[in-house]
Amino acid sequence: MSAKELVDYVVGEFESLANPEQAKPMAAYMKTTQPFYGIKKPERVPVYRQMKKRFPPKNQRAYLAAVKELWTRPHRECQYAALEYACYFKDFVNAGSMEFYEQLVREGAWWDLVDVIAAHLVGKVLLKDRETLAPVMDQWIDDDDCWIRRTALLSQCRHKEKTDEKQLFSHCLKRANEKEFFIRKAIGWALREYSYADPKAVKSFLLENKAKLSGLSLREGAKGLIRNGLMEKSELSLH
Repeated sequence: MSAKELVDYVVGEFESLANPEQAKPMAAYMKTTQPFYGIKKPERVPVYRQMKKRFPPKNQRAYLAAVKELWTRPHRECQYAALEYACYFKDFVNAGSMEFYEQLVREGAWWDLVDVIAAHLVGKVLLKDRETLAPVMDQWIDDDDCWIRRTALLSQCRHKEKTDEKQLFSHCLKRANEKEFFIRKAIGWALREYSYADPKAVKSFLLENKAKLSGLSLREGAKGLIRNGLMEKSELSLH
């Protein structure tokens, strides 16, 4: 398998499925000028399935090359395919890929791409090798790039009971004063996900820090607690 063969297959399939009438609305929804083929996810899934079956990487180098070749194609669906491929081959989701994942975050720079990288790539590496990656996340949370900061916040979203609570809460407080919507939302999302594993800890954190956290972060963080009857909306009020 070569990266070129993989890309030729995916691009060929996508071109045959292209729907120009859907392409413009899809681009408008993502607020991007990047071209779309106009292929919705259910139509892409069979292509993904064959892509992974027919073109598995033999080693780390082949894995990174394949993802890069898909990622650098002009249409957005190719970035989606790149991330689908990257996430599927879990043996290569490791610290050796982190420099490349950082590049993808900086280049992707939008939620539909970054959130997949954060939860399914960076987050998986962090869970596998916390000793190595936790200090990296401590650097990322202060990065000038808001998408790198968002990635640091979301990197533990799927860690459940294995979440490093101290680091999560520290990161949320570090970014609590930010005005950026995508950071405020990420704080809330990260707290909400952890609340399913440890509702008591998240409730205490929200109540202790409600004067510091934005309304958006508070509402998002408390959603699961309120839904499950573990917290009242009124508790979020500062008065």
